Amino acid sequence: MKLGQYFGVFAFAVCTAFGAGSALAEQQFSAYLTGYSYWDNTPRGSSQIARPVVHRQAGGSGTYRDPVTLAVGHVKHGGRSVMDFPAGTRFYIPRLQKYAIVEDLCGDGNSPQNGPCHSGYNGFVWLDIYVDGKNAGGQAANRCMRSLTGVQTVIINPGPGRRVQSGPITESGCRLF
Repeated sequence: MKLGQYFGVFAFAVCTAFGAGSALAEQQFSAYLTGYSYWDNTPRGSSQIARPVVHRQAGGSGTYRDPVTLAVGHVKHGGRSVMDFPAGTRFYIPRLQKYAIVEDLCGDGNSPQNGPCHSGYNGFVWLDIYVDGKNAGGQAANRCMRSLTGVQTVIINPGPGRRVQSGPITESGCRLF
């Protein structure tokens, strides 16, 4: 999805997240997906997240009931971070066969809106999925993040019942489909 179309999806996500639409209709689009791990999270060597919804720390097996933590870009407004997609927004990532949920912020510093997580990649929305890696090590997590990075199809507001490969992404072999 190009950034111009992104604002329509963002408005849709905001409306459905706050009850303006009674049906959470799914929508498919292309996004730039990257990964972040236990080893390069902020703070490093942690699984802390900014906006817990399902988890207290980054994680998840990728099922509908236990989606993987997803970080999205944000803008600082009056000392508050306004997320590009509301916390709790669900996605399905067919290439990983995993459900994901927005629970974290992507981008650091005083002006995260000037960074790639918010501004996107070549016109595509940027999503950053937690690959874990705590038990597999930093090198395995880095290999996994490199292998899944790219423009790919994602589905916002997916329903349950899609094919899932359950388990932490790095620790379960970073399988791509």
